[in-house]
Parts: sequence; structure tokens; C-alpha cells
Amino acid sequence: MRKTASFATAAISLAALFASASMLPTAAGAADAETIKMGKEVAFDRRKGNCLACHMMGDGESPGDIGPPLIAMKARFPDPAKLRAQIWDPMVANPDTRMPAFGKYEALSGKEIDAIVAYLYTL
Repeated sequence: MRKTASFATAAISLAALFASASMLPTAAGAADAETIKMGKEVAFDRRKGNCLACHMMGDGESPGDIGPPLIAMKARFPDPAKLRAQIWDPMVANPDTRMPAFGKYEALSGKEIDAIVAYLYTL
């Protein structure tokens, strides 16, 4: 009985989380299709963002598994500025991260990072 109650509570909590996340304003909603397309291209480009080297995301082929899967990004990062900051310099939030500081070390431009954020908000 206890497991059933815990399962029901977890299921209701997840349903509420996903329902509320769908009502949040999003960067993707404000971003145009061209920006989202550019974000996907940069994220998948092995010479640029190379997000696929470490993350499973969207319809990317041969993803890595070092980092977390990039799914439900609106729910995980309701504030697009926090997701942008994570890509810009992830060491601020986690000094022990393996993720490179794409913005801090100028591997990506601010425009490219903004486009990646817009794309990730579609996942």
C-alpha cells in the first residue's frame, strides 16, 4: 500500500510539473525559426558546440553520455538566462564540471549561445 501511495504521489507531481512547464514563457516562443535552426546546427556541429559529444538530445546521432540528456529543458531551466549562463560558464554553478565554458573561452559567440538556448527550449 505504501508503494502505491508513493507512486501515485510521484505521478501526480510529475504531471503537475509538466503541465505547469508547458505554460511558462519560453525563449523558443520568442525566438524565430531561423534562430532555432541555427542553434540546432551549432549544437550538432562537431567543430563548434559539439553538444552531442556529451549529451543525448533531439534527433542527434551517436550521442555521448558524459552529460545529462538534454530533454525537458523548459522544466529544468525555467529561466532562459540561467541556461545561457550554464553554457557560457558552467564552472560558476559547478566548479568540478567537465563541460567547457563555451562563452568565457570564446569557443562560441553570444549570438551562437543564444541560438542554442532557443533550440534547447524546443526539446
